[in-house]
Amino acid sequence: MKKILVVTGTRSEYGLLYWVMKGIQEDKELDLQLIVTGNHLLHEYGYTVKNIIDDGFVIDEEIDMMVSSSKKSGIVKSMGLELIQMSQTFDRLKPDLLLILGDRYETFIAVTCAMIMNIPIAHMNGGESTEGAVDEQIRHAITKMSHIHFTGAEYYKERVIKMGEEPWRVHNVGQAGVENIKRLELMNKGELEQELSITFDKPIFLITYHPVTLESETIEEQIDSLLNAIRRFDAKYVFTYPNADFGNEIIINKINKFKDENKNVYIYHSLGQKRYLSLLKHARVMIGNSSSGIIESPIFKIPVVNIGNRQKGRLRNNNIIDTGYNEEDIYNSINRALNEESFRNSLKDIKNIYGDGTTSKEILDVIKNTPLDKKLLLKKMNY
Repeated sequence: MKKILVVTGTRSEYGLLYWVMKGIQEDKELDLQLIVTGNHLLHEYGYTVKNIIDDGFVIDEEIDMMVSSSKKSGIVKSMGLELIQMSQTFDRLKPDLLLILGDRYETFIAVTCAMIMNIPIAHMNGGESTEGAVDEQIRHAITKMSHIHFTGAEYYKERVIKMGEEPWRVHNVGQAGVENIKRLELMNKGELEQELSITFDKPIFLITYHPVTLESETIEEQIDSLLNAIRRFDAKYVFTYPNADFGNEIIINKINKFKDENKNVYIYHSLGQKRYLSLLKHARVMIGNSSSGIIESPIFKIPVVNIGNRQKGRLRNNNIIDTGYNEEDIYNSINRALNEESFRNSLKDIKNIYGDGTTSKEILDVIKNTPLDKKLLLKKMNY
């Protein structure tokens, strides 16, 4: 039986890993091991480790590694703490394969441990591009350390191969976010109103804004422009918390102050996948710089105002309105999303570029049928 170790550090990452983890858990040929770290263990981010337990997963190790600091070095210190604990846990669990997703620093540390300890690594969502964030470098570094690649689109598969990875290692399995939408029984408006104490008598603005890690010196100006733009509309504003990157405290303080000064403002540490996707389905517009605006939103044919450079470089559908950080530009983009009839009509013809919702099955098939042997571990450049 192959022992497959999954490491998760954020709510959004866990949501994308969910069906793969369920598949491993239910497969008689595979044994799921699970390490939970990062934001999952912080009460100020909703203590989402509880959601993982409630979903029926057994956690093999909780690695508490987040250092509270207003300095960028706080993230580096957190990574150091994680590295020590992660290596000790790897020694204890002795996984046959590490399965990770994305481009977070928590993931980078897990991959570093596995690489040095000669544990094969399978990486989801390589080959993508987010030019405004340090995640860009982390993602590509993980790609070069990994042995199996699960990309979210054919274009991303081609990019990974162009990075020198051997084609037999690279599999286009589509985006896990598509599978979430197709397999979850989403809530209707009535259920959401009862669950979140929100009425849909005004347009719902779903807003998620994360720190842009390569532009940290202007985070305060960015969030001010966003808040000043949206306050000019008669709507209900639903915010989800930013991730734990440097600068997140500025965003959190600003949106909480916005709530104190304005009516119809709702802030959630974590909505969970079902409530979040249900709200995305029924919102009038999504605003911010989250990857869910790029990947999941097209399925619901919802307009998205994507602000700044954090998602620059990702494949896009035509429901995305890209805008800069200027208040007037953001305001005009939201106006277009709400009122321009030709734009809203064009969303009816959106075609999904991120797969058909079978991601977890395709990943499990590859894992089960790939020998975890010396050939897999011995990488070579394919130029």
